[in-house]
Amino acid sequence: MAGYGQHKEDIIRRLRRIEGQVRGVQRMVDEDVYCIDVLTQVSAINAALQSCAVALLDEHLSCCVTEAIAQGGDQAKAKVGEASKAIARLIRT
Repeated sequence: MAGYGQHKEDIIRRLRRIEGQVRGVQRMVDEDVYCIDVLTQVSAINAALQSCAVALLDEHLSCCVTEAIAQGGDQAKAKVGEASKAIARLIRT
């Protein structure tokens, strides 16, 4: 089971909202809306995606990584390594 299982509906709701925002930006471009207004919406989408990513990372740390650490061994090291790589990807964007 995924670490976000208990909050799956919240994650899906966030992603659907982001999907709607992206469709809105597509509409704005199609309607030749002023560039800065489009960029403002793109910035809002980026912030929403970042927030969703942080929520997923938090769930991963509090569930998957915590369980792996409790079991110990190579599995714990692997999960911590995965989390570190995910954090590195997030801060690069």
